[in-house]
Amino acid sequence: MIQPAEEAFVTRWFAPGRINLIGEHTDYNDGFVLPFALEVGCTATISGRAEDWSARSLQEPDAVVVRRSGLSDAPEVAGWSRYVLGVLWLLTDRGVDVPPLEIVVDSDVPTGAGLSSSAALVCSVVRAVDDHLGLGLDDDAVFALTRDVENDAVGAPTGGMDQLVSLRGRAGHVLLCDMRSHATRSVPLDLAGAGLAVLVVDTRAPHQHSDGEYGARRRGCEEAARQLGVPALRDVAEDDLADALARLHDDELRRYVRHVVTEDARVLEMARLLDADALAEIGPHLSASHASMRDDFRITVPEVDTAVDALHQAGALGARMTGGGFGGCVIGLVPERDVAAAGDVVRRAFADAGFNEPALFTAAPQDGARPA
Repeated sequence: MIQPAEEAFVTRWFAPGRINLIGEHTDYNDGFVLPFALEVGCTATISGRAEDWSARSLQEPDAVVVRRSGLSDAPEVAGWSRYVLGVLWLLTDRGVDVPPLEIVVDSDVPTGAGLSSSAALVCSVVRAVDDHLGLGLDDDAVFALTRDVENDAVGAPTGGMDQLVSLRGRAGHVLLCDMRSHATRSVPLDLAGAGLAVLVVDTRAPHQHSDGEYGARRRGCEEAARQLGVPALRDVAEDDLADALARLHDDELRRYVRHVVTEDARVLEMARLLDADALAEIGPHLSASHASMRDDFRITVPEVDTAVDALHQAGALGARMTGGGFGGCVIGLVPERDVAAAGDVVRRAFADAGFNEPALFTAAPQDGARPA
């Protein structure tokens, strides 16, 4: 049995939500993504002032108190608390003698917006528990635990991108992630230097990672890879795409493959442009990504398509939905001087369409998880 170090009285860690600049549904296909960490996030505060394990959220009315156990003996609890208690269940299963703890979480990431409130939650808790108990987990072990909590304790089939950037994000940079090796590299995103801004439109069309549509597309991608005889769709080169599509006999699978292969290519090309200080040239790749999500992967909804069209009309260099789809947020690369005017165009378009008023804000890359 691994014995944790003597606990401190209170430990507090913050982990951010994220915006994905480009690279949608490529993560679980062993591909490439280019997200950045946000200013908003979740703070987890841990103390030993409990008789059992207590999880409390400042955004929820009731605390959840459970006896100490492993995952196989875990009780049914509220969805948000599984992200908290799942950390303790899995550590127990791995031989850590986790003492009674009180964990309080406080998040300002909008839920249902596709900004990865869940990764902010689980990453803040894992970092705080590791620190509080003196476990000394290295970066790879921390990442693996956060992903296992979402996949195994919560049952959300995420690919790991959200957790990587919440843990490893760097101010002023996007994070190029290879989702096969989980190697990451910071790539500069100097928005202010280019006179540009990332305008985020929260369409307020609800978005959930664990719904059936996300899982269906993941299963479809896995089936397409099996039929093509490759470990994952990442292994289909863009130059070989036409041949791969011809070998598939299901139009839905062909659409999935076309999106993933071309999206991987867009991620790598955008990273190359950013490395070359050509930020103003990435716009067409953002727009092409959205068209692919809309027409091939078919994960957009009228609100996000309206926001993208309105941003283009307002002079955005490029715009796309960000996140797993079926709602959530849209981003537009907009001249900094035109942000207010672009926001007005989006609001008018939503009003004309009879949609709820969207929330708008600008975002720039921030640092990942850190003591609070």
